[in-house]
Amino acid sequence: MSLIGNVIWLIFGGLLSGLGYIIGGLGLCLTIVGIPFGIQSMKLGVATFAPFGKELVVREDADSCLRLVFNVLWLVFFGWEIALLHIVHAAVLAVTIIGIPFAWQHLKLVPMSLLPLGRELRPIDRR
Repeated sequence: MSLIGNVIWLIFGGLLSGLGYIIGGLGLCLTIVGIPFGIQSMKLGVATFAPFGKELVVREDADSCLRLVFNVLWLVFFGWEIALLHIVHAAVLAVTIIGIPFAWQHLKLVPMSLLPLGRELRPIDRR
């Protein structure tokens, strides 16, 4: 079921959103200071390509001092705008019954867009 959801997601906006993240990440990587943020932006882009069947996982080293500083910088300069866009997209998609699963995927991406360092989307373990 997640394969069908991911294909529909890509056709109706997921591909453009993911490419936007990746192009923005490449732009950030042009400066030495922006490289950590560019890598996180590209990681968000890859996560945006196929969010169905995945869950947000916080890594063990997510709360290290350097990641905390970078997450605060990300939140101030990039994260809140990206999270706001995901919330707006989710609100628009939630108007219809068919759009609710896609709205849920946008809401899943909000925490990762706010504080991406130390977080990632991994396939759900269905054991």
